[in-house]
Amino acid sequence: MPVLESSIRRIVLAYSGGLDTSAAIPYLRETYACDVVAFVGDVGQGEEELAGVEDRARASGACDCVVIDLREDLLDCFAFPALLAGPIYESKYLLGTAIARPLLAKAQVQVARDMGADALAHGCTGKGNDQVRFESAFAALAPDLRVLAPWRLWSMRSRSDLVAYLRKHNITTSAATTKTYSRDASLLHISHEGGGVESPANIPPDDVWMRTRNVDEAPVQPATVRIGFTAGRPTSLDGEALSPVALVERLNTVAGEHSVGRVDLVESRLVGMKSRGCYEAPGCTALVEALGALERLTLDRDALHEKQRCALRFAELVYDGKWFTPLREALSAFAENLAHRLTGEVTVRLHKGVASAVAATSSFSVHDAALATFENDDIYDQKHA
Repeated sequence: MPVLESSIRRIVLAYSGGLDTSAAIPYLRETYACDVVAFVGDVGQGEEELAGVEDRARASGACDCVVIDLREDLLDCFAFPALLAGPIYESKYLLGTAIARPLLAKAQVQVARDMGADALAHGCTGKGNDQVRFESAFAALAPDLRVLAPWRLWSMRSRSDLVAYLRKHNITTSAATTKTYSRDASLLHISHEGGGVESPANIPPDDVWMRTRNVDEAPVQPATVRIGFTAGRPTSLDGEALSPVALVERLNTVAGEHSVGRVDLVESRLVGMKSRGCYEAPGCTALVEALGALERLTLDRDALHEKQRCALRFAELVYDGKWFTPLREALSAFAENLAHRLTGEVTVRLHKGVASAVAATSSFSVHDAALATFENDDIYDQKHA
């Protein structure tokens, strides 16, 4: 156990209400003899996860619990700008967790400022990427605040240890000593790790998936959706103007019904190991397909290809927690500069796990049917080639 540090008076903890952060509250209180404020960012993880979270935080010993609705900010300030840059990590992962972390860290820092805290804490393990994402953001936004990571400090090593610790402190928990999957959910996606998906040799069990139907249960007839974009940002669905949250929620539902958005990936973690995870991002998958079609319709060849090259680097930066860096900002500025042409409407067909852009229109289109036709025309003299 660390030496007691009386210089720390108040800690703001990124709190999920799960076993790890429930144990972190009493641990931080007794280790540092200070107040602990629980911070909860609502990024669309769902009512079930958020229900009673304030009561659970206080029951664990938090002096206060601050819950902030970050759903609009997640889309407007992080997800949609990232979508413009086209980042897909290792050809498959749409970065749902990674995109949300800098927003959560930024809001946590603001709560710490408002509460007069002198330290920040998180419940991330020492094996994962999220510890880096949170702490890189903290370093960029609040280098003066101490950062505490209980999983790198305490002697507990298992869920059984955490449950026993909470019982010792008379803190009620409904968590089991074993948990089938480790999940992270937001408007953008839900991830699943551990349990039956941990080994790449296993076919993911049916109970993994939560937001998408199995392919064999998906409707036989395809569905189509028309997604409208203004300067690269989705603004309408089937001709109806919608707020970002409403649009993504509706897309999640309809695309999920058709099994769109499943990803099974053995990925390269930043910390140096391979891990297997399953992801569901039905709405984002449809948006990526639609925006790609709009780019191909409206951007010239050099701009499109350079954007595709930059997308790989952008994905690495987001995955590695480097959102608040000059390079990420510069690449975002490049994508934003091209986005003024990305206004139009794309029809996406959803069928048996596949989202396919099948039609696109834009006033910025650089496709000239009269010029490109294989039929006789009076515009292009082929001798001029």
